[in-house]
Amino acid sequence: MADAATLALSRPAATVGDFIALLKPRVMSLVVFTGLTGIVVAPGSVHPLIAFSALLCIAVAAGASGALNMAYDSDIDALMARTAGRPIPMGRIAREDALAFGWTLAVGSVTLMELFVNDLAAALLAFTIFFYVGVYTLWLKRRTPQNIVIGGLAGALPPAIGWAAVTGTLSAEPLLLVAIIFLWTPPHFWALSLFRSDDYARAGVPMMPVVRGKRSTRRQILAYALVLVPFGLVPAGIGMAGPLYLAAAAGLGGLLLWHAVRTLRETDETREPAARRLFAVSIFYLFSLFAALIAEHLVGIAPLHVWM
Repeated sequence: MADAATLALSRPAATVGDFIALLKPRVMSLVVFTGLTGIVVAPGSVHPLIAFSALLCIAVAAGASGALNMAYDSDIDALMARTAGRPIPMGRIAREDALAFGWTLAVGSVTLMELFVNDLAAALLAFTIFFYVGVYTLWLKRRTPQNIVIGGLAGALPPAIGWAAVTGTLSAEPLLLVAIIFLWTPPHFWALSLFRSDDYARAGVPMMPVVRGKRSTRRQILAYALVLVPFGLVPAGIGMAGPLYLAAAAGLGGLLLWHAVRTLRETDETREPAARRLFAVSIFYLFSLFAALIAEHLVGIAPLHVWM
């Protein structure tokens, strides 16, 4: 007990910024944006307060998942250059405090979604947290190079949650958006893992480049990109999106494929410049697709089949 008390007294005082960092705000922003897309493109109307409540719950749940991920992964975070500066490895927040913080936010977000939105949206939100924390963080991440592929389902679900918040149901359209994010996740994160492979190897995390090698990872990135890009065109083909979306999906899809090919042909395995560019392009690709969908629905651009 004395040692624990001494450790607590010697720990630097946690700041508000430290707790915000636990929420992984950059990841949260993309989750909220894709959840907003589900709300905007869903048929019918929703009261602004309900829409705001749904987005707030999605944001808090994403932050809770990030905090719990950091708490459970704090041992390997301390070994990786990319994550060693996080609040728990730096000793600014105790692991137990991060767990309490994360679980409080998780339970609170699901409870509020249930009270102020609807049952289905709350159930999907709870499943997302469970999948990210229980399935990805605690089970898959340290056991299989397919961790990102399977675990990516958690990050793909926000559009379905947003849609369910408006309609109380699910249909093919939100599940198509989920599938796009699901297919996007492996090339996005494997690009990151290519130029951070030393970090993952040091921490013993079986990411694809560590287990199967960089050459195999590059081939799989291209394979997923070849499926993702035509799949990204489907919303325009089924009357869900219009010409703006089609232009974004086609143009940026071509750009993504080009960078995936360049990554396959990468020769500088020390700095991995092609993989770094692909990582940045993949973020821009997904953001642009969903931004185009939102813009079309807000401005009132008709779906593509109306133009034909």
